[in-house]
Amino acid sequence: MEKSLFEKMGGTYHLEGDYLLPDLSMPEIVPIGPWGQRHLRYICKNKQGLYAALLSTGKLNSYLTDIDRQAETTFSQLVEQMAQCQGVTEQLKAENQMAWIGRMNNIQAAAMEIVNSEIIYA
Repeated sequence: MEKSLFEKMGGTYHLEGDYLLPDLSMPEIVPIGPWGQRHLRYICKNKQGLYAALLSTGKLNSYLTDIDRQAETTFSQLVEQMAQCQGVTEQLKAENQMAWIGRMNNIQAAAMEIVNSEIIYA
């Protein structure tokens, strides 16, 4: 008997009662963080070809997970480097918490803008 297209592509069947059923499994779905979700909204609205290609090939989730991981790493590194350059230290936090909070909020906002323009909306 000739192999089916499913078998030619590497698929297998198992016998259940009198029926041969295909062995199908879902890929592991990893939760997507906020950066990946923001990028998903962007590509759905502005890059529909990319979105359709990723969705139809089953690579959308891994793509968004990679984007999320890359953006989070970049954001953390930027915040750390900017804080170090601007002298925002634990000593400042101990001496003047409000000044430390204000500076850290400004640093995080600047880092978020960089990540958005370089990774999320690029």
